[in-house]
Amino acid sequence: SEVLAAEAVCCLNRAMATLRDIWEEIGIPEEQRLERTDAVRKHIKSLLDMMVAEEESLKERLLKSIALCRKELDTLCRELQLGSFETEEECTILQMEKNLRTHVEVLQKQKRDRKQELKALQEQDRDLCDILCTALFSIDIGSVPSLEDLDRYRRHVASLNTLKEQRREEFVSNKRQIILLMEELDHTPDTSFERDVVCEDEEAFCLSKDNIVALQNLLQQLEAQRALNEAVCTELRARIVALWERLQIPQEERESSA
Repeated sequence: SEVLAAEAVCCLNRAMATLRDIWEEIGIPEEQRLERTDAVRKHIKSLLDMMVAEEESLKERLLKSIALCRKELDTLCRELQLGSFETEEECTILQMEKNLRTHVEVLQKQKRDRKQELKALQEQDRDLCDILCTALFSIDIGSVPSLEDLDRYRRHVASLNTLKEQRREEFVSNKRQIILLMEELDHTPDTSFERDVVCEDEEAFCLSKDNIVALQNLLQQLEAQRALNEAVCTELRARIVALWERLQIPQEERESSA
């Protein structure tokens, strides 16, 4: 930079010498030469002052950006529950501004990613809670979730998915048995719950704990009815056989009647 500055001074000196030669050849009087020289000086000073002002303005903008970045970093670190960001005090203003701005962008992305994941988990949670009739996961949606909060939320949603699959399998299995029993007993669904079980779309059935219990109770009732009917049939068959014996009904007639 010192060499370049010296070259700039040499260029200025050569230009001034050339201007003096031109003025002398033209025959411009000494007084006017002084005025012209002063005009050149003012022009050069104005140009240099403008360049210095521009660079000072750049420095001020960098310092202002550093202050804003520090403030935003403090806010982001609090929101993300991270330790404060330490800068290298020995680096230049330009490098410090770049480092701070880059770190702000990194933390802003982390914040966006966390909030997007939170939104996705909330949507899954709402869908699962509608199906399972359970309460929503308790989390402060007004702040940026911590990594621990997100991990707990992920595990909670995963457990609900597992529970949904378990209940869905139980529902499908019990529904199949209920339909077979109703056909065997010639039973027509006569309650809204029975119609929901037999007639409604499986995906539309609410897999709440109460519904699963009610489903088990319905299956047990139908099984009990079938057992009762079987007992009555056994008793009636025994009575028929006893009557056949008393009436001495031939075996051929018994078989055709049976």
